[in-house]
Amino acid sequence: MADRPEFPSNAHGLDPLDLAQRLIRTESVTPAGPAVFDIVEEALQAAGFAVTRMTFDSAGTPVENLFATRGSGKHLAFAGHVDVVPPGSAEAWTHAPFSAAIEGDTLYGRGSQDMKGAVAAMIVAATDWSASGAPGQVSFVITGDEEGAAVDGTAPLIAWAAERGRIDACIVGEPTSRVRLGDTIKIGRRGSMSAAVTVTGRQGHVAYQHLATSPVPELVAIAQRLLEPLDEGTAQFAPSNLEIVSIDIANPAWNVIPEAGTLRFNVRFNDLWPPETLRAELLKRIGGGGEGLAVDVAWQPSHGGAFRTKDDALIAAVTGAIEATTGVTPEATTGGGTSDARFIKDYCPVVEFGAIGDTMHQVDERTSVSELATLTKAYRAIIDAVLTA
Repeated sequence: MADRPEFPSNAHGLDPLDLAQRLIRTESVTPAGPAVFDIVEEALQAAGFAVTRMTFDSAGTPVENLFATRGSGKHLAFAGHVDVVPPGSAEAWTHAPFSAAIEGDTLYGRGSQDMKGAVAAMIVAATDWSASGAPGQVSFVITGDEEGAAVDGTAPLIAWAAERGRIDACIVGEPTSRVRLGDTIKIGRRGSMSAAVTVTGRQGHVAYQHLATSPVPELVAIAQRLLEPLDEGTAQFAPSNLEIVSIDIANPAWNVIPEAGTLRFNVRFNDLWPPETLRAELLKRIGGGGEGLAVDVAWQPSHGGAFRTKDDALIAAVTGAIEATTGVTPEATTGGGTSDARFIKDYCPVVEFGAIGDTMHQVDERTSVSELATLTKAYRAIIDAVLTA
């Protein structure tokens, strides 16, 4: 492994690489425990941020969260998470998943891309701003429950923060870049909806099919109807997409017609579909089953539909700051999966921008050390651009 490269610290002595390594080395598989928040709190308090730690447990498992703020006036929030997905087999990694090892220009570790590297960069950028004495207010909305159920994290935290003062804009540090740092920002997200469809018939012997009612043909027919295209997309969104993620019969026998089977699906939908309208369309396609069959649909919890940020001044400010620091003009998109921006958009305009995400959630997740430095500069420029726009 190469020696740690030179990396300049900011006015408060904070170095984004050192901070990212400390965060990565603190194991925080979702939901994140208090230890990783101790690091965040220490860094922000040293720069004069007022830090509030809180725990929400509506789902039965206590979840750590943190809100920090400094200044007054126009208010920019940074949002992120310090929980990570499980690393899988540690033996499959080139370097231990929580070692934060450096090899050349590469920082290895679970969370290096998603998104402890970005959290470190945001903190260093914000503490540098605080040392400058520039006007405005900068806050942090940090959760330990983004990769999991996402029930007791950003949703209640941003609501709590908004009750205590207006937030004018928010930057979410998810890894939005694709090939080059800065090539993509997210100005919206598709909605997500999931359900399990169970068809129940009557079990019987395959040689006496007239005495049984198989659910399998109806499950196949439902799958075919669900997979019919929903729309052709819009100028801002790709076509809605439904995927069958499993069809489960749980029948190990060769001579038994099963009693029941379950189909599970997820649909990522655009702004042509309000959630209620989409649900009605899907129920229409599922239907009620044929003679001797019962159909039950169990919907999973949903967190709203598609959205798009329409604050042109915010988008222009973020775009200009990224161009100035990376030399890349970002494409503003609405693709990809869901994020905690879906909670934040109810309180203020939100744009997502972060590291290249080509190894997130993978074995050997890693990020570029030099790009971490550039990301820090980009976040610093975004603060100035947004607070003076």
